[in-house]
Amino acid sequence: MENKNYENSLNELIRASMDLEDKPSSELNIRLKAELYQKEAAMSKKRTHSISLWFVPMILNFILFSLFAVFALLVISNPYISKLIAGICMYMSLAGICITLLGVKRANLKENVIIHIQKRGILA
Repeated sequence: MENKNYENSLNELIRASMDLEDKPSSELNIRLKAELYQKEAAMSKKRTHSISLWFVPMILNFILFSLFAVFALLVISNPYISKLIAGICMYMSLAGICITLLGVKRANLKENVIIHIQKRGILA
């Protein structure tokens, strides 16, 4: 019997808590909206441009190893060795591209390597 009494009182408490409707006052709501609009206005005044630099290591790696490959083809007189070295250099440039793309996908390079430039050209 005590169990039924406990369940009834528990059910009554649950129903009573569901019937409560706590709403903020309209004055508080208006003040919070005003503060939010002020913060949005302040944020829009401080417009910054973001430049992602995730592609820079990939491009530099590709240019460097491509130049090494051209240099090997032009300088080394033995055609087999020059083509072998040029192939290795091109393989390294393609491997750098793959590593960079993997880093963008797995390590959030786009978000971590960003320069923010403010409206007047000041770096942030």
